[in-house]
Amino acid sequence: MPFAFPEGLAPEVYPLAWLVGTWSGSGVIDHPAVGRRAFTQELTFDHDGGPYLRFESTLRVGSAEPVTDPAADGEAAAGPAESVWSTETGYWRVSTDRPDGLGEDRHPLEVIVADAAGRMTLFLGAAGNGRIDLASDAIARTSTSSDVRASKRMYGLVDGRLLWVEELAAFGEPLRSYASGELDRR
Repeated sequence: MPFAFPEGLAPEVYPLAWLVGTWSGSGVIDHPAVGRRAFTQELTFDHDGGPYLRFESTLRVGSAEPVTDPAADGEAAAGPAESVWSTETGYWRVSTDRPDGLGEDRHPLEVIVADAAGRMTLFLGAAGNGRIDLASDAIARTSTSSDVRASKRMYGLVDGRLLWVEELAAFGEPLRSYASGELDRR
């Protein structure tokens, strides 16, 4: 099926057009500070015609029972969705500042994420060829927010599915794997 740009999408965000829509699926949080638990996720990218995409993500977790990594066996590992683990909202923009050394097939990104737990993160990165790489450039947090010092995220379009991974430097730990998910377009 050929790809069609979403109606009214600003040309500035054409490199991100493949994200537009609602994605849902499951994944695993696995970190020494919070344990290992399955989650379900709904992630929506939309637009109002401006030169950015809006996004909203909600992760819901079940119990903290051991789970199987979906990347290992291809099966969804999430159990019953009992409670909201995290909610994020924000904006994704293709930057007009092109860093030296960025390949012609990649587009610079600026992503602003607000987390309901009291944290705002500015990510810088690049998109191209169905892959997005982001790294935190600045993190602001309230006094009651978790001590997250750095974050990296990677998103990829693989066989029509949105796969992502996140690394965190948080909870007294250095930068390390935190969560990953596999989402399908609804």
